Amino acid sequence: MKNQFKEEQKFTQWWLLLMLIVITLIPIYGCYQQIVLDRKFGDKPISDKGLVIAAIVSFGILLLFLFSKLKTSIDGKEIRINFFPFTNKVIQWNEVKSAKLITYNFVGYGIRLFTKYGTVYNTKGNKGLAIEFKNGKKILVGTQKTEELKEVVQNVCKM
Repeated sequence: MKNQFKEEQKFTQWWLLLMLIVITLIPIYGCYQQIVLDRKFGDKPISDKGLVIAAIVSFGILLLFLFSKLKTSIDGKEIRINFFPFTNKVIQWNEVKSAKLITYNFVGYGIRLFTKYGTVYNTKGNKGLAIEFKNGKKILVGTQKTEELKEVVQNVCKM
């Protein structure tokens, strides 16, 4: 009987990483063109300061995706959700009305608010643990380890 579950997920979609790299390289190339080579970048060039800010922001977003991690940990006492660097939640089982594994429609990646599933924490895929609280709130945590999670949730809910 298994009563513990641990999972760590990252954004590993190659196309997402490629898109973010391209988006990051555009303002960096613009900085090189406009600041280093002293050639205006584009038909309606932005200021040097604006270009540097765009490069920093896009690089920051790239780093955010590279270093984000969704860690889920479940035992007989609690469910812990850590989506670094955004949130760290600890849910006691006595707060939970129901918990079940579901296959859901695509809601996007990251943290999604105000969905029909409540707040969604997802890095990829369409399977997750849907949790409904006694107070009516809902959350959904994506998983890539459905069978292992299903076994643990069933065992913990029987306790």
